[in-house]
Amino acid sequence: MPAVILCSGASLVCAQEQSATSVSHQVREIFERSAKAVVKIHGVDEHSEISGTGFFIDPTGTLYTSYTVGGEAENFTIEFNGKKYPARQLLADIRSGTAMLKIDTVTPALTIGKSEELEVATPVVAIGYPLDLPETPNFGMVAGLDHKYLGRYFSTTHLRLNLPTQRGEAGAPLLNMKGEVVGIVVSSLENNSACYAVPIEAAEKIRGDFVRFGEARHGWIGINVSEAPTEVEGSRAEMTQMMEGTPAANCGIKPGDILLQVGRKKVTQPEDVLDASFFITAGDTVPITVMRGNRRLTFSVRAALHPASQRGLLIASPASPTMNQGLPLKLESEAQRTP
Repeated sequence: MPAVILCSGASLVCAQEQSATSVSHQVREIFERSAKAVVKIHGVDEHSEISGTGFFIDPTGTLYTSYTVGGEAENFTIEFNGKKYPARQLLADIRSGTAMLKIDTVTPALTIGKSEELEVATPVVAIGYPLDLPETPNFGMVAGLDHKYLGRYFSTTHLRLNLPTQRGEAGAPLLNMKGEVVGIVVSSLENNSACYAVPIEAAEKIRGDFVRFGEARHGWIGINVSEAPTEVEGSRAEMTQMMEGTPAANCGIKPGDILLQVGRKKVTQPEDVLDASFFITAGDTVPITVMRGNRRLTFSVRAALHPASQRGLLIASPASPTMNQGLPLKLESEAQRTP
């Protein structure tokens, strides 16, 4: 019997070593395939020179980075393929924490994935330019899908990652194990031992607005939501107030209605309205489905422009999230600054 136990233990150790080797090979393959589309960004803001990371999303030189790198700086230069290229800012959106830059040359591009497929403990890879070092892979896993941090709500769900980060890695692509982009690193946590990434869908929403309108068009409805005492049709999000002078004021929705869906986003709890609201584009007609007693009703509401969409304000958490809330939570920047 002891020999059998010893054999089993040895087999387990062997299997673990093989698994670790397999993961190492997979991370190396993702890094080697994806790193050519990841670049170092230099710029100058009102305080100093900054540098960070970005990555190409199409073959015409368009790239994503974080707002802390590409949002408020100018005179951008991109290090790509052993050369330096001048870059111009296409869009900077403080609410999503992202920015878009462009260089005039043919480039590789990373494949866009889906952050909705991520769960806690899903393995991920980031590729960035820490400090003054070359591009570097970083392996970890999703630690949480957070609506808020330190009592303050995010504008949309953020991916909390147990990836240690260094200055210069803001704007790095977050990749799933297929090598697809599922997020953008935007901020660090706990002495750089972990970080937050904004889901790639948030940046894609902003890019969609830019293609349509030439700018970000954050929409809002003007409805306050709180937790209902009982669940109705799978949702505990209860309408509490239709704000005066907003699109919701005269749309037919009433306090006490249970919110089930906003556009294509299903709602099961009050916090879900943050994501639902983030993906609303001003000017679009949004179907809102509610339960009123035993009746399922759908109202069409034309979203207005978010009144604070261009302000860098930090909103303290109220008793519950609202469909007019959702400004960015500013955390410690990972942009590298040169004194």
